[in-house]
Amino acid sequence: MPKALTGESAREVHYDSEASGAVHAVDRLGTLDLVRGVAVLGILAINISGFAGPAIGSASPGFAAAASRSDELAYALGFLFFEGKMRALFAMLFGAGIALYCERMDAAGRDGDVLQVRRLAWLMLLGQLHYLLLWWGDILFVYATCGIAVLFVRRQPCAVLLGLAAGIALTASIVDLAVTVPMARAEEAVRLGVATLAERHEVAARLALYREAAEAQARLYHSGFWNIAGTKLSDDPFWLVTMTLHAWSEVVPLMLVGLVLQRIGVAQGGVPRRTLLTVGVGATAVGLALSALALGWAWPRHFPPIAMYMMLGKGLLMPHLMTALGYGALLLAAAPALLRTRLGMRLAACGQVAFSNYIGTSLLMSALFFGWGLGLYGRVGAAEQWLFVLIGWCVMLCWSAPFLRRYRRGPLELVWRSLVEGYLLPNRRPLSS
Repeated sequence: MPKALTGESAREVHYDSEASGAVHAVDRLGTLDLVRGVAVLGILAINISGFAGPAIGSASPGFAAAASRSDELAYALGFLFFEGKMRALFAMLFGAGIALYCERMDAAGRDGDVLQVRRLAWLMLLGQLHYLLLWWGDILFVYATCGIAVLFVRRQPCAVLLGLAAGIALTASIVDLAVTVPMARAEEAVRLGVATLAERHEVAARLALYREAAEAQARLYHSGFWNIAGTKLSDDPFWLVTMTLHAWSEVVPLMLVGLVLQRIGVAQGGVPRRTLLTVGVGATAVGLALSALALGWAWPRHFPPIAMYMMLGKGLLMPHLMTALGYGALLLAAAPALLRTRLGMRLAACGQVAFSNYIGTSLLMSALFFGWGLGLYGRVGAAEQWLFVLIGWCVMLCWSAPFLRRYRRGPLELVWRSLVEGYLLPNRRPLSS
């Protein structure tokens, strides 16, 4: 993915775990690796429910199978601290990466827009392969498509970009909520026993669709590798287009915000640390408070699926944005000190090879949960899923830094960049580095 997600930024960074955990960067943008590393770890905490299955478990842990108190608690923690927040942070980093790459190419006398379109076109193809061969929840295709749209307006003034972001997000939220709120109200009326006959039929039909989808997913993901891939190709080849049409009005505004933050130099030291701390604490507190209000409504009702889908769509876009801004600001403020620690070094290394880590976790989790691997799909509750999250985090933290001591780029970063350049790039680091 573009710089802010893949770690393929404007400089080479050498992570040396034997030099007191120091991170040596040849320019001032190394802090983005740290933020990106936290984001790529955090996104697994949300994606895990999609791997473990069924898909509706990402919205309601007790719908397909009865959830224990520990399952609901585990889901609630993910909902409060990770759900939507990491997705928003990724999208903002992606927008910042688009600006960073184009500015660097333009300064070098090359056409940044043309090169970026080439990069994003390859990313769309890689995302389609990711979907077909590994996981239905691919974001590469969605981000690449939205990134091309952002390119058309990237040169506009910051005020125009922020106004466009606000307009798209507000309009989409109003339209989406106008459609989903009546159904969520009907679901609540059914729970209270005051629903009309029409409402009962409508809610029952929707829940039946959810059950049918969960059963079909269980049959599919307990089968073999080629059957899963072939079924996706034959039955739903344009799923990523559908995802894009659903998500663009959330992703594009977030990318525009990230583009603006990059332009004003937030990650390059253009904002005082005191300001970052103030914004970080304030935005995180507001975002988490709003998320907690939603959680306080949903948890006693055992996370009703129709209402949860509404909230996880456009309903909580503002709390997600606020929390992501807060997380990002706090990480940027902490980066100078954190990057001197062993943990900070490993987080930054994860960020520099975030593309490889993203696809690598899909491969690992698919092997654990799908029928061509251990076949755990549908058998692991929300609480136990955190064990697999920890496994994924450990793998990412353990391999990234040692790999970067020998190589310039992650394996998939090298493949993607070589495709864009049209020839295979060297990857091994000089012995002197």
